Amino acid sequence: MSEVAYALRGEEIVKRFGAVTALDGVSLTLKQGEILGVLGDNGAGKSTLIKILTGFQQQTSGKLFIHGEETLLRSVDHARALGIECVYQDLALANSLSIYHNMFLNREIIRPGPLRLLNNRAMRKRAAECLEEIGVRVPSVDLPVERLSGGQRQAIAVARAVNSNAKILLLDEPLAAMGAREAGLIIDLVLRLKEKGGLSIVMIMHNYAQTLDIADRVMLMQRGRVTYEKEAASTSVAELMDIVRREYRAMRTGTE
Repeated sequence: MSEVAYALRGEEIVKRFGAVTALDGVSLTLKQGEILGVLGDNGAGKSTLIKILTGFQQQTSGKLFIHGEETLLRSVDHARALGIECVYQDLALANSLSIYHNMFLNREIIRPGPLRLLNNRAMRKRAAECLEEIGVRVPSVDLPVERLSGGQRQAIAVARAVNSNAKILLLDEPLAAMGAREAGLIIDLVLRLKEKGGLSIVMIMHNYAQTLDIADRVMLMQRGRVTYEKEAASTSVAELMDIVRREYRAMRTGTE
């Protein structure tokens, strides 16, 4: 496959913190328009990988290609300028502010003129249009975020990333601590974003069954390495669990 067919590609990425190796030669690919599910227990290296892909940290060694171009992400702003957005577990929403103000948080539309006043009308209109485009339903964009459910808040955080012209969307545990109904809302939203086109998505997940329902391909990380990668339709929860059990037994017995 040609390099331009990949939205993102990592080659032998290593990240060390002193004597600790958090990532040990991780290679990954994300095709244009694909949903990649990244699985792994705590300490597997998923969070470190996300921080590198968002420009929050830089790898110790290895190469990263964004839309076919080798790139060293210098900062979060640099990553965003290249169309990489991340929705973290804490969502980074201001609960007391309205939905539309959250949609434009740190990206506010300013009226022309010397006073630099907020253009609330333009932000309200654009926020409503964006939510309608991706099928997120809320009673009013004037509602404060604190009055929304957990699933609705997650949807607003995702919509904010999409509204910023994201080309690569990283979702950090988007279904964590959600009930079935709210998780279903986010799953439907992610699938709609895929159908809409123009977006490539990496989902950091713990739940194997949910991941297989959403992702085109899954990647399992263990102890800073990629130990398994397969098309989602060609694997199963049982197969993934068997790999994890084998790893656990190997660690207990001191074998590889």
